[in-house]
Amino acid sequence: MGNLLGSWRFKEPSTVEECDSTWGSDSESDEPAVEDDSGISDSISPAESDRAAGDPGDTSPQLTGSPESVPKMKRSFYAARDLYKYRHSYPNYRKSRQPNEYRNLRFYLNKIPLVPDGIYIEEILTKWRGDYDKLEHNHTYIQWLFPLREQGLNFYAHELTQDEIKEFQSTREAKRRFLAAYSLMLDFYGIKLLDKSGNVARAPNWQERFQHLNESQHNYLRITRILKSLGELGYEAFKAPLVRLFLEESLCHNTIPNMQHSVLEYYVYTIRLPATRRRLLRYARQHYRPAHAFLWGPPPKRRGGNVGGSVGAGSSGIRAPAPTPERQRRGEESTTSTSASSGIIVSSHDAMMCQELAGGGLKGCTGLGSSMAGLEGALMMAGARGERNEYNEIVPL
Repeated sequence: MGNLLGSWRFKEPSTVEECDSTWGSDSESDEPAVEDDSGISDSISPAESDRAAGDPGDTSPQLTGSPESVPKMKRSFYAARDLYKYRHSYPNYRKSRQPNEYRNLRFYLNKIPLVPDGIYIEEILTKWRGDYDKLEHNHTYIQWLFPLREQGLNFYAHELTQDEIKEFQSTREAKRRFLAAYSLMLDFYGIKLLDKSGNVARAPNWQERFQHLNESQHNYLRITRILKSLGELGYEAFKAPLVRLFLEESLCHNTIPNMQHSVLEYYVYTIRLPATRRRLLRYARQHYRPAHAFLWGPPPKRRGGNVGGSVGAGSSGIRAPAPTPERQRRGEESTTSTSASSGIIVSSHDAMMCQELAGGGLKGCTGLGSSMAGLEGALMMAGARGERNEYNEIVPL
């Protein structure tokens, strides 16, 4: 009986609506205005409140790339499915591993170097801070600094497992270095970590670094990985402040306009608590232009109180389909699908992932065009102890 049950698993959803439960149990009118599940306030300080409201004295450099000039985009099913799997803890992908094989933990304990570069974590933390050229052009360290339960582009890096995550979260030295690595990358992006709650703000060098971040869009993939890893290793509450800052900078101040789609399509949906996602998306909708092109709000209500949805409109509250045998499930995952005939415009975030896959020599991304249209399927090829907070609890996803 145990073997029979072990061979079954929940079939992945087949639409964006099934992947996204953000609005499934909520409407704009029934959520109390005083609710604050995100761990951040809409205005942490008067100065930040002024900036969020568009302070006339704000001298932020305004970069080009307003969403008005961008063709209308549809929500990416491949992004939605990837983040659905992440939020649901990669069901049935938990491989057992002996303690002495916990390479991510051993790396953070400074016992083994990252492969293939042979660099130890202490060297990265002490010598790489402020070396922006190295952080920009080296593409092997990010998978070691921010491990996940999925394969990255550095195939020497090992995937996390549930057991390793538990060991990591109970190891003070590893957690200390992990937060130092997070601070290192924030500095690279022009952001500073303010406190142990995860609040962030512009760093003194923010103008130069935001300009770079707006132009170096492969970093958007890195940020998605960083956010996922924060959640895996016990720092779920650190996500919302960073995502909120990116929303504010890209939508309100136009300092990182090229990041808008990545923030809304990817970063928000790394957050596991639906109430937090709703707060961030409501904030985004207030500032998104043109307003009618905002794809991430609640689905429209039909007569009788039923919730209907359209592609890209958000979640319809549909539950995932019935279980499917493991063998059949694996066969479905191995199928490569494309969207060449669908007319879907691939975001810069998706296009950059295809470009990096092509750079890694993967056959599935040969013949890439400049817009990467029709290659969203390639996205699928790339594959708590400590301080507890509300985000450590089991929540509906």
